[in-house]
Amino acid sequence: MGREFEIPLESLVEATPEQVWSAITTGPGIDSWFMGRNEVEGGAVRTAFAGAELPESRVSADEPLKHFAHSATPGPDGRFVAYEFLLEGRGQGSTLVRMVTSGFLPGDDWEHEYEAMSAGTALFFATLTEYLTHFAGRGATPLTESGPPVADWPRAWRTLHAALGGPPEPGDTVRLTPPGLPPAQGVVYFRNGQTVGVRTSDALYRFVQGMGGTMLVMHLLFGDPEGQAAAWRSWLEDLYADRA
Repeated sequence: MGREFEIPLESLVEATPEQVWSAITTGPGIDSWFMGRNEVEGGAVRTAFAGAELPESRVSADEPLKHFAHSATPGPDGRFVAYEFLLEGRGQGSTLVRMVTSGFLPGDDWEHEYEAMSAGTALFFATLTEYLTHFAGRGATPLTESGPPVADWPRAWRTLHAALGGPPEPGDTVRLTPPGLPPAQGVVYFRNGQTVGVRTSDALYRFVQGMGGTMLVMHLLFGDPEGQAAAWRSWLEDLYADRA
């Protein structure tokens, strides 16, 4: 068993084709909306996330300002993920961005992985749009931390939503209070069943239901990262201590 999949997404962003191209074809650009640390070199895209190296993704299309695509080599079980970006410049410095994520998920439990991948892909694309709209040209420091094991995900999400002041909807203003850092006020830019994204003046904060059974923060910091990792680790531990 297994499943081929294709997830198409598109958005008109207030950024030039040059700004979009930099965000999808350079390591610092990809760092600022995707996950982990990335590099684009030698015809390949390489991603390191949560202490692991993801399968190398080979570039298959590279038409500047128009078309960029890369794909991992299928593994022994057929698993692979591919990304394709199509750009169309519009007037007044805007760009229509299309991103198609496709591939194959093996195994009898592919449905759970597909659900998580769909939710995460939607968050990543929303983050790309948010980055290009509010932070284009700036580089982010990625921060990834995980909390305690979660046994009850509906309860874990209710706990997180309560910490944000209630079930957040896009456009809502929320307050973030990690210990040891100044409280931050932000706007919810995305939410689905497995993710929440919040934009502040100097960060894109993301909360994600991790495949490994823990709540993840996958933040992108455009300001000073000093002390942030320890603060968010402590925040997760306090939030979910004996409650998730």
